[in-house]
Amino acid sequence: MSQTRESPLRFPAAGRTGAGRPAPGRARPRAWPAQWAAWGFLAPAVVYLLACYAYPLYENLDLSFRDYTVYAFVHGGAPFAGVSNYRSVIGDPAFYPALIHTLVFTALSLLFQFAIGLALAVFFTRHFPLSGLLRALFLVPWLLPLIVSASTWAWMLDSSYGIVNAALHAVGIGPVDWLTSPNWSLPSVIIANIWIGVPFNLVLLYSGLRGIPEDLYEAASLDGAGPWRRFRRITWPLLRPVSAITLLLGLVYTLKVFDVIWIMTRGGPDNSSATFATWSYQLGFGNLLPQFGLGAAVSNLLVVMALIAGLVYIRARRRLMEL
Repeated sequence: MSQTRESPLRFPAAGRTGAGRPAPGRARPRAWPAQWAAWGFLAPAVVYLLACYAYPLYENLDLSFRDYTVYAFVHGGAPFAGVSNYRSVIGDPAFYPALIHTLVFTALSLLFQFAIGLALAVFFTRHFPLSGLLRALFLVPWLLPLIVSASTWAWMLDSSYGIVNAALHAVGIGPVDWLTSPNWSLPSVIIANIWIGVPFNLVLLYSGLRGIPEDLYEAASLDGAGPWRRFRRITWPLLRPVSAITLLLGLVYTLKVFDVIWIMTRGGPDNSSATFATWSYQLGFGNLLPQFGLGAAVSNLLVVMALIAGLVYIRARRRLMEL
């Protein structure tokens, strides 16, 4: 005799009637949209970028198109000058020397900073006693304030009592006017800037090297590949994305270097170490009658150079991803 099992009683959920419908007289709570939460998190960053980057950049652009004097800067009402400030800057005899100095300073700094940083990063991938301590000591130039680093180099390269000339005298070489000679002032600030920028390249490139699997090197060693071939076939191709962003950031930072040059040489002697950054400061703040419009025009040329470098990087990165 078969027994039929009774189905358990099912009671409707509290506050609901029927098939999941809300009870009469009660409104369904509205869910907070996810996009509103996303905008809430994004809003502080947007406000910061607009207030600290977009607005100053707009004001600097407007400044470069007006004839600003001290009176107009205080009382307002500077007349619109169009592109006359840019024409005056490009026609100035100091323009092409400053442009060449900027390009040479940036190119040599990037080249040696990246090469030395890469060599040190490859060296520190090998584990040996006190490697962590030594790697931390290499970060000291990056951690020091720029005014301290530049002042230290200015003292070391002093013609009369600098430690560099003392070392040269000890080996029988005469003193060199590092900071006061037109032939040596630009190399002096380049050397100091290379020393300051090497740790930045070391940190980024070392982190990129740590991300390369060790299995690839072991397989290449079993196939008979030497150190140089392993570097050329494994390390460099896999490190290329990190190298590209390192060079781009280094380019942007080096283009706007002002502290090191100004503290060590003030762009002299005879503008032999002047770059766009120091020239812009001299035009805007280094004279009794400052020329704010011309200084803003020179600084905007630096912004254009940085933007061109960024566009070149984006295009090269896109082509690399398509391969």
